[in-house]
Amino acid sequence: MANRTVPLVALAAVLAAAAVTAVTWQSPAMAAGPSPFDIPGRGATVPFTEFEAEKAVHTGTSTGTDRTYGTLSSEASGREAVTLDAVGEYVEFTLTKPANAVTFRYSVPDGRTAALDVRTGSTLIKTVPVTSKYSWFYGYYPFTNNPADGRPHHFYDEARTLFGTTYPAGTKIRIQVGSVAQSPSFTIDLADFENVPAPIAKPAGATDVVADFGADPTGATDSTAKFQAAVNRGGVVYIPPGNYTLYSHVIADRVTIAGAGPWYSVLGGRHPTQRDQAAGIYGKYAGEGGPSQNVIVKDLAIIGDIQERVDEHQVNAFGGAMSNSTIDNVWMQHTKVGAWMDGPMDRFTMKNSRILDQTADGVNFHIGVTNSTVTNTFVRNTGDDGLAMWAENTPNVGNSFTFNTVVAPILANNIVSYGGRDITISDNVMAETVTNGGGLHVGNRYPGVTGPTAVAGTWTMARNTLIRTGNSDYNWNFGIGALWFWPDQGAITGATINITDTNILDSSYAGIQWIGNQTTGLNLTNVNITGAGTFALQAQAPVTGRFTNVKASGIAQNPPTYSCVGTGFAITDGGGNSGWQTATPYCGPWPAPNWGTIPPTTPPTTPPTTPPTGNLAAGKTATATGQADVYGPANVTDGNASTYWESTNNAFPQSITVDLGQSRAIGRLVLKLPPAAAWATRTQTIAVLGSVDGSTFNTVKSSAVHTFNPSTGNTVTIDAVNTNARYVRLTITANSGWPAGQLSELEVYAS
Repeated sequence: MANRTVPLVALAAVLAAAAVTAVTWQSPAMAAGPSPFDIPGRGATVPFTEFEAEKAVHTGTSTGTDRTYGTLSSEASGREAVTLDAVGEYVEFTLTKPANAVTFRYSVPDGRTAALDVRTGSTLIKTVPVTSKYSWFYGYYPFTNNPADGRPHHFYDEARTLFGTTYPAGTKIRIQVGSVAQSPSFTIDLADFENVPAPIAKPAGATDVVADFGADPTGATDSTAKFQAAVNRGGVVYIPPGNYTLYSHVIADRVTIAGAGPWYSVLGGRHPTQRDQAAGIYGKYAGEGGPSQNVIVKDLAIIGDIQERVDEHQVNAFGGAMSNSTIDNVWMQHTKVGAWMDGPMDRFTMKNSRILDQTADGVNFHIGVTNSTVTNTFVRNTGDDGLAMWAENTPNVGNSFTFNTVVAPILANNIVSYGGRDITISDNVMAETVTNGGGLHVGNRYPGVTGPTAVAGTWTMARNTLIRTGNSDYNWNFGIGALWFWPDQGAITGATINITDTNILDSSYAGIQWIGNQTTGLNLTNVNITGAGTFALQAQAPVTGRFTNVKASGIAQNPPTYSCVGTGFAITDGGGNSGWQTATPYCGPWPAPNWGTIPPTTPPTTPPTTPPTGNLAAGKTATATGQADVYGPANVTDGNASTYWESTNNAFPQSITVDLGQSRAIGRLVLKLPPAAAWATRTQTIAVLGSVDGSTFNTVKSSAVHTFNPSTGNTVTIDAVNTNARYVRLTITANSGWPAGQLSELEVYAS
């Protein structure tokens, strides 16, 4: 999300406390490694054929297949690329279809501007400029361009060129180093070859921005005013082939803006001094005469010059509000967001488009976007979520993301909806999430997503394929699932979420994950988890649902299910399930990240990444059925044995309860009274109860008499508690030394 406050600002459920089931950590299982284009009938239908560099003939060096955040491999398609570091080294691709153009994804070291040769045999086709200025970000969100901030990432960019002629299938085309004068190395990830059609002619009766309004197709001068004048006339506005400089947005309403094709009609540019103004096509905002109506933008490219992320800047390819409007066959690159749409607005469609190399999201439906869709669109190398819906303070209703391919979001998720009602996310392919998110995400998160903007209605998530998704969160050094649910600011209740015919392949960590508050209303049918680096199912929060034909295989950890929420993990077996279980799941220390860790440069303001080993109740909230005078329940978790809680006198039974913050695996309790000599020997009759939700308590240790003796420190240990609970309650029915319950410390330990 382009306006994220901080990445993954808080975890409502931290990790489990200690092992209660023996487990052996294993290496992550790996699936066969399909390409996003190997999934028939799903994802975008694209005009290019993609070739991975590591699978082509080359004289370079593989980057390896490491998925560790901050490595070239982690951000590469297929998690591998090829580095060329000497004159004459190349990657050679053999065309399988005729082609007259190529787009290649590359990385060069920071601060470099150079060029690569495109050749066939000894014939030089084109020398293509490459640069680092749109890549290499540093530090923590929202990131900087300063190498001193450390944590480099977002390494890749893309360059494209027309050949000037069409080469037949079977032609061998090389991307080759012609010089190392400007850069010591070049890393090639992939190449997309296509046969670009001839320019589209001006429609009959259309306004021509060059011939009729004097726009500059060379890009030497600012054409914003001339574009705006043409668009204000309405009707059909034609943009002939050329590279047009715009210093600010063009505001469109009741108009068709048509180019000669995204390889020919290119809008770009940025104001030379007012850096918050740049090329883009916007609708009118609500409150400013918007939303715009009946806008069509088609057959052009918006290739900007955004080299940093400043969330306050409206430097997106598309923005504002557009109802009953369509974006069709548009190439968006080097802007902040491809399309950040601020409603209220209705019936907006983006289709048949490409979104590449953004500093933030690919698309975000933000605030009251309804009955709108992104379909048949290819998204790669976004700086945040690939495709997102963020209801924030006004419901998003009836929206859909269908038949899209989303690859390598550098931060956050491939596809996500943060709240909303009656949402459809279907027939998509997602691959290569890098950090701080998963492949497909449903969440009640960020201010405003509780109440009317929370997850509601019927959600349809069908026929999606997730490949090498899920990743290590760099704040906490544990894995995010490929498909995950985070009701952070309120439980997901009252919605029906139907997930059907979905394949989760080679997840870096868990296949499916729940954290935060409770998730209910899930129906999973015909879901296959094939290869997961940790668990098939990872329940860090209560979840209720029905699973039918949910099958897992190639799961690295045994047992393949993680849960510390006890009966809160409530899955109804619809039949046909295999490879996972709800009975006797694993609950204990978290496995180390499979793909390495990047130590934070400052202490993260987040829960620990490994379970605590000391007193789990220290500093936690305590409540009681009553108290005498100033002897309140907070004294039992303050770490000071000289302060104490005393219940209401002559009113047994009395209880004191500690909230551990999340369900923990509990092994023993240590109860203390003050050590002062005045606290003579006494007995108290105590029962231990536990709960995962704070409402239903089960007896863990039956009522028994316990002796507190100052000669042994006035301490009582209750062993073999052996339960999973968030809430630990002591119920006291008698005290031989005083007519009330008394306790100075209630300590909770994993073992």
